[in-house]
Amino acid sequence: MAQSTVKVKIQKFGNFLSSMVLPNIGAFIAWGLITALFIPDGLIPNESLNKLVSPMVTYLLPLLIGYTGGKLIHDQRGGVVGAIATMGVIVGAPDTPMFLGAMIMGPLGAYVIKKFDELIDGKIRSGFEMLVNNFSAGILGGALAILAFLGIGPAVDAFTQLLVHGVDWLIAAHLLPLTSILIEPAKILFLNNAINHGILSPIGLEQVQQTGKSVLFLLEANPGPGLGVLLAYMFFSRGTAKQSAPGAAIIHFFGGIHEIYFPYVLMKPALLLSVILGGMSGVLTLVLLGGGLASPASPGSVIAIGLVTPTGDVGAYIANFAAIIVAAVVSFLVSAVILKSSKKDDGNIEDATKKMEDMKGKKSSVAGHFNQQSNGQLPENVNKIIFACDAGMGSSAMGASLLRKKVKEAGIEGVTVTNTAISNLPADAQVVITQEELTPRAQSKLPSAYHISVDNFLSSPEYDKLIGSLQADVTPAQEELVEEAEAPVDAPDSGDDDLLLEENIFLNQSFATKEEAIRFAGEALAKAGYVEDSYVDAMIDREGITTTYMGNNVAIPHGTEEAKRAVLKSGFTIIQVPDGVDFNGEKAKLIFGIAGKDGTHLEILSSIAVICSEQENVDKMVLASSAKEIKDIINSN
Repeated sequence: MAQSTVKVKIQKFGNFLSSMVLPNIGAFIAWGLITALFIPDGLIPNESLNKLVSPMVTYLLPLLIGYTGGKLIHDQRGGVVGAIATMGVIVGAPDTPMFLGAMIMGPLGAYVIKKFDELIDGKIRSGFEMLVNNFSAGILGGALAILAFLGIGPAVDAFTQLLVHGVDWLIAAHLLPLTSILIEPAKILFLNNAINHGILSPIGLEQVQQTGKSVLFLLEANPGPGLGVLLAYMFFSRGTAKQSAPGAAIIHFFGGIHEIYFPYVLMKPALLLSVILGGMSGVLTLVLLGGGLASPASPGSVIAIGLVTPTGDVGAYIANFAAIIVAAVVSFLVSAVILKSSKKDDGNIEDATKKMEDMKGKKSSVAGHFNQQSNGQLPENVNKIIFACDAGMGSSAMGASLLRKKVKEAGIEGVTVTNTAISNLPADAQVVITQEELTPRAQSKLPSAYHISVDNFLSSPEYDKLIGSLQADVTPAQEELVEEAEAPVDAPDSGDDDLLLEENIFLNQSFATKEEAIRFAGEALAKAGYVEDSYVDAMIDREGITTTYMGNNVAIPHGTEEAKRAVLKSGFTIIQVPDGVDFNGEKAKLIFGIAGKDGTHLEILSSIAVICSEQENVDKMVLASSAKEIKDIINSN
């Protein structure tokens, strides 16, 4: 348990580091191209344009990182103070690109101003807010810049030089290939961002300043090891793994999405040896032939690697592509031996993908690839579509409402769209739509159905794809009208005024965690008499099953299926969170706490779904200054 906690913390730290760097990769590439073209040894040397190189790497890139890091902590205000503080480390160590310094001072500056804002919240007299905001940012930012100039900048400079000398020693001693023993398994465990963006990229950029390229940018980005594994599955595997490997290889090699080969390694952990040996052979090739890149290759695609290889350096092109080929060949040969010698079944790719998501701590961006590979074809003459979730009263109801609207607008008749809990899936359902994390459960419950996975119930492109397929499949025999809801038409009307009261709409809230936000929503439902107190804990438990984030900055926490008996009557609470709260990597700025009983909440939930399917409406509610304004927007549907 302790090891798992440490791993998650390292993953989060690595994700935070990459979140500072990745949005600015375009600026790194621009600097790399200008460097490769116009420096004295470049492809087309130009003394005037060469003047861009030093200011960009000295000032522009660190300031962008500092601003982005600050914005992650405290929005634009944090970004501004983070950039001011970053300027201190830049000037304090002018001979070293201050990427590490920016990664420290950007978030630190934002954290300081965030704590100051929390300290004075509600204590500033009306009319003085702008004055206090501007001067506090200026004073605190200036103080941090001075601190960075005097102490942090020189300290980071010394640390960076120590790391550079260490890497130079590894290269001189021909030991750099040994780093693959750490890096390749770290990729599978999603710990690579902490290594790649926290250490390798800053040192690599320092080397680029001196030599015009760095081998460090290819230690993690080389697609060769993963390509070798996927090719081996294509030739020596069986079942769904063999069928899905070709598509995965294309996505991995040309798209640069390395995550897609992780499940194949997890199915046979012995394949870790393949990627380690492949990585080591690739690094050795780079060192021997003098390869390297002018800037980070993100994503790790063969196309991106070609684009950021120093222009005009033919030797670097040969070395880089040779390293990819050698790594792929070595990984392929080792993987082939492992797969052919294994007497056990090759395993289930969907189970391996789920295992990967559990290790990652959130849904995978490539899980849909495997679901699509093994899901078969949409059945003919579809007339029954089911949205399913754990409890059947929140996310699935919203998704069903949206798809019913799309079906009606498309003029498709004879197709019913309803929602239910996964445990209650009817045997005659032809199409089942679930969140990605719940799809394996739904497939296990009803393997005969066509299953669709979505990661955004409010605006998934899968809806339009399905509508297009249904339009192409409509026959004259389909004459029944679309059902408008899961609940009977004559269900009793509880009255919207009882379901959503203005006193249950809370403005300008702030939460440190999603659990804190969910508990606030649950306690508000209990206080309003909609649920028993036990329902609050059930809402936390429900979030542990799969996220209730719906997309478009909206989350709809609610209880588990077992907790329905704790619902006294249907009701809602709305919480406005302007700065957002993290829901598994997504920011929820509107939180709808839901208590549903006997389907009486479905009509207003349908209105919420339709309204929130448009990001513009969500933005209006996030900026609303009164509870009445939010309620009017919802009732405008």
